[in-house]
Amino acid sequence: MAANDTPTRLLEIYDALYRRYGALNWWPADTPFEVCVGAILTQNTNWLNVEKAIANLKREGLLSAEAIREVHQERLAEAIRPSGFFNVKSVRLKGFVTWLFERHGSLDAMFAGDWQQLRQELVAVPGIGPETCDSILLYAGGKPSFVVDAYTRRLFSRLGLVSDKDDYHRVRTLFMEHLPPEVALFNEYHALIVEQCKRHCRKKPSCDGCPLGRACCLATP
Repeated sequence: MAANDTPTRLLEIYDALYRRYGALNWWPADTPFEVCVGAILTQNTNWLNVEKAIANLKREGLLSAEAIREVHQERLAEAIRPSGFFNVKSVRLKGFVTWLFERHGSLDAMFAGDWQQLRQELVAVPGIGPETCDSILLYAGGKPSFVVDAYTRRLFSRLGLVSDKDDYHRVRTLFMEHLPPEVALFNEYHALIVEQCKRHCRKKPSCDGCPLGRACCLATP
């Protein structure tokens, strides 16, 4: 496929997924800070477990940067226990809010500057890898930074657009270089990818009725 065909194909894939699944309205959260917390908690677990942990934080009045900064780490860890790796994640949450206050003072101030510079800073915070970083930028900050996850690599390798061995940066570059930098598009596209992989593009594919069947490398001639 010629490079100049890539934007068209990416948008055709998006359109096919959108026609099938509609608007998915990600990220489910009441505040930008809740998005940040959810992005950290969802590492190595599923969203249902994150929801339980966030419900605990809300019930105990701990879902704010100030509260997480002040709470004892053991209490924080117990509150987020449903998310798994709760001791590690409590350290990461406290580390994130400590960095936030020391470097920017507030979430609003953090998002006020150049987002690409912020990305370089944020990805260097311990426990904030590229996927978590881009989730925070896109869903909490409204910045056009595409989020890549294992679903993205799986789906687009089967569609022949990346290799299943490509690293995070290489896969993300496909979208950053070939799609218009629109927050709403990036937001919905990532959500649609996740939905597609949960329903059809599983580790063991479920191809019957797949909206992308004709474009997939796994499809039989």
